[in-house]
Amino acid sequence: MARGMSSEEPLRVAFRLLVPEARAPERAHAGDAGYDLRAVEGTELPPGRRAVVRTGVSVAIPAGYAGLVLPRSGLAVRHGISLVNTPGLIDSGYRGEIQVPLINHDREETFLVEPGMRIAQLVLVRAAGAAFVEVELLEDGTDGRREGGFGSSGR
Repeated sequence: MARGMSSEEPLRVAFRLLVPEARAPERAHAGDAGYDLRAVEGTELPPGRRAVVRTGVSVAIPAGYAGLVLPRSGLAVRHGISLVNTPGLIDSGYRGEIQVPLINHDREETFLVEPGMRIAQLVLVRAAGAAFVEVELLEDGTDGRREGGFGSSGR
């Protein structure tokens, strides 16, 4: 088997196209982690404004997995477009339409979302179940940091 190849079968994810102009989530390149999500409607995003954009797609993420909706780096770098709640989380039990809350961080330019435009990406991740156990004292972390938070590792 070639290096980097997996003998594991791909995860099967059922989906529905809710409107005729919707497209299935798809990778731009083989091996990409993210599956592009496309707008099915157009909208204007003036500077500093936000809008929820429909994709026309619903998915059935299998139990034990979650979907993370992430911004597209090209839209962020070139136009200041991101997601209001990045990453967005799709739980395995959700069956509604994927909608993407976009925000325009550009201070001057209005951004036009056009139907068919790739507006976000969906990444599927394992979501482990956990049993939380209350204790009196937590063990040191593997790096010995204990309670050092934001900026505790220096520059």
